[in-house]
Amino acid sequence: MAEQEKVLEVNNLVVSFKTDNGILRAVRDISFDLKRGETLCIVGESGSGKSVTSKAIMGILANNAIIEGGNIMYRGENLLEVSEDEFYKIRGHKIGMIFQDPLSSLNPIVRIGKQITEAMLINSDKLKLMYNDLISDDLIRYKNTITKMNIAISTEKRNLENYLNEMKAKKGLTAAEKQEIADRKKAYKEFEKKTRAEYGEKAKALKAVLDQTEKDAKQKVKAYKAQVTAEHKAAAAELQKKLAAAPESQKADIKKQIEAEKEEFTNKLKITKAEAKRRALKIMREVGIPEPERRYKQYPFEFSGGMRQRIVIAIALTASPEILICDEPTTALDVTIQAQILELINKIKEERQLSCIFITHDLGVVANMADRVAVMYAGKIVEYGTAEEIFYDPRHPYTWALLSSIPDVDSKEKLEAIPGTPPNMIYPPKGDAFAARSRYAMNIDYREQPPMFKISDTHYAATWLLDPHAPKVEMPKIVSERIRISLENS
Repeated sequence: MAEQEKVLEVNNLVVSFKTDNGILRAVRDISFDLKRGETLCIVGESGSGKSVTSKAIMGILANNAIIEGGNIMYRGENLLEVSEDEFYKIRGHKIGMIFQDPLSSLNPIVRIGKQITEAMLINSDKLKLMYNDLISDDLIRYKNTITKMNIAISTEKRNLENYLNEMKAKKGLTAAEKQEIADRKKAYKEFEKKTRAEYGEKAKALKAVLDQTEKDAKQKVKAYKAQVTAEHKAAAAELQKKLAAAPESQKADIKKQIEAEKEEFTNKLKITKAEAKRRALKIMREVGIPEPERRYKQYPFEFSGGMRQRIVIAIALTASPEILICDEPTTALDVTIQAQILELINKIKEERQLSCIFITHDLGVVANMADRVAVMYAGKIVEYGTAEEIFYDPRHPYTWALLSSIPDVDSKEKLEAIPGTPPNMIYPPKGDAFAARSRYAMNIDYREQPPMFKISDTHYAATWLLDPHAPKVEMPKIVSERIRISLENS
């Protein structure tokens, strides 16, 4: 069977935040991919880096965020290097997102219908959209070149500033250190000059191409408008002749045809409010909102939590995204409504062939959603595999701990709480971040971070317990018992 196409790849991503207390290491060198039509669940406790990862993909990190390394590849482009103009075309249009609290995602004083149609009406000018599509590739190449130049310079500048801050903290500098400071400042200025010259030449050539593309695009748009207008005038004239010659009994029908022709002509040039409303009502029905015509005019406070989340999903779907990121979308809902929303997301994913990243702390949710699972702890992926491998053959002590803390009706074993709290990521631990909370920790866990050990072609775990020299340990009885019962019942 042919391997599924990868629609998104995250490689060695490192994200930190500047805080008053120091640099907080939120995401530490994580890698994963997302395949077409699949759901990847990222699971872990609060503060493990799940939401930061999703915000990095969406390009909506806070201003104090620092992306220190890695890349996020989408359609051959690194999303960490694209311009804001390019991200504007991707965010919401190609990659949609559903947030945790639906009420905070909606404007409480604006009717639901207006919120669903807002994006459609902002982008209602089809001639402008046509023009933007025609120049898009060349504009993106030009803007991305400028952005890459700025990123290269700002990265080098940040490295220099970090070094200078380290030197300032020292009491008394040697002559060699002072010379090193002078040399680094000089090297930065030379790098900046060389980088601006190198990218400037590329940008100049790309701008010339863009200018010609813009000229051609304007002509094409003008020709399209002229053609559509001529066709409309001819059709309208024909209908007017028909109306003049028709008997009284047929005139009402022909007048309807004239109005339909006018509407069709208008819809070729822009999305009208009527067309936007028609699309909105269709999507509201798709996400299971009853009586959409009545609900369209209501405010968010008139909806239940589950219905509000359906509206947020409807808004995310208006642009027909290729990837949908769901950041704990059921946390604020009760169990019954939670199940309905999960079922809805699965249904829409199948119908639209969406690829989905589902972020949660609840392994019970993962069981209903995931094709593959990435278990995160303290900014790192500690286990990665198919849903079946994570649930039936877990290998990392943290995955065991998560599975041990989920209540179920079949197991008679006592639930096990995870002792302690996650580490302070301003001072990340030297070795395995989970060691201080794990009863399976060995001396090496406190000294060195474990590598990702390969268990199968699809299953990996970062734990020293998989090292050939490690002592053999059994997973907790509650986990093995649940696996046994589940296999017997399947």
